[in-house]
Amino acid sequence: MPIFGKGSKLYSIFGFKCPKCQEGDLFETSSFSFKKPFDMLEACPNCGFKYMPEPGFYYGSMFMSYIISGWFCLFFVMFFHWVLDWSTAASFALLLGVIAVFFIWFFRFARAIWLNMVFRYDPSRKKATSVTQK
Repeated sequence: MPIFGKGSKLYSIFGFKCPKCQEGDLFETSSFSFKKPFDMLEACPNCGFKYMPEPGFYYGSMFMSYIISGWFCLFFVMFFHWVLDWSTAASFALLLGVIAVFFIWFFRFARAIWLNMVFRYDPSRKKATSVTQK
């Protein structure tokens, strides 16, 4: 099984796919769409797996997003300031622009990680006849 192939967690996380069947999308729009950026589908359109198993389920993904974006910002500024010898102000200005564009991607990435930490891929999942938790 390839590291980014179907059946791997990385395939589901980076593709924003259902953690159970790895066919259905997690979000209604693409990652860089500012139309409905935070709207997640209620269930997988392929297998019917419910993406909101309980109220407050994604509370932990908020911490994942904070950690990921924090480390990204730190390394981003360090790279531009120390490696490329940019000024601190220029490094932070560029960082603000990059974060403004990638904010939605970080949000979705954290939710995909959180789902994949809790649920496993099940290759036996079939196409859903109704939207129910199986």
